[in-house]
Amino acid sequence: MTDAPEAPGDDVRIAATADVDERATVRSGTRVWHLAQIREDASVGRNCVIGRGAYVGPGVRLGDNVKLQNHALVYEPAELADGVFVGPAAVLTNDEYPRAVTPEGRLKTGADWTAVGVVVGEGAAIGARAVCVAPVTIGRWALIAAGAVVTKDVPDFALVVGVPARRVGWVGLAGEPLVAKGGGGYVCPRTGAEYREDAGRLTEVPSGAA
Repeated sequence: MTDAPEAPGDDVRIAATADVDERATVRSGTRVWHLAQIREDASVGRNCVIGRGAYVGPGVRLGDNVKLQNHALVYEPAELADGVFVGPAAVLTNDEYPRAVTPEGRLKTGADWTAVGVVVGEGAAIGARAVCVAPVTIGRWALIAAGAVVTKDVPDFALVVGVPARRVGWVGLAGEPLVAKGGGGYVCPRTGAEYREDAGRLTEVPSGAA
């Protein structure tokens, strides 16, 4: 994830109807589409796509090559690593115990609750209308199925579905379900890359390893 500040270059494209706060950082190659909103102190990496109607909350951090599809909602203090995909109308929440008012009936303000975030690892993908209920961590290259509700941490390479979300398999870098080959080994049907499962975790087998 890029940390250094950078002034927007000529290749940053922001639609006239988008609302990008002047205190936000949007790095080179990024496109911000109609009616998207990027709030104050948010940091958007290089070559990102922020779709129509998407929302990026104050202080949210997006790495490089991140894609937020139309109407994706990413609430602070979420952190998305490089190459993350967030599908249409997916939501990353930030309030464990949501209420509009205090027990005394007073309208709540930011001082009345502590925001908690969703952390998404490199290359992970979150399907359309999925909800990630903070605080939760989505592992590297994991795949969250459309409509899933994630309430627990998701391991690297996990494929999770349902409400609440549960793991039903593993996926590789290409996003396709891996095929078991016995002895805890798995292979990607598209790329031929091999993986190994141990104690409920999946790791990549280095190319050429026995």
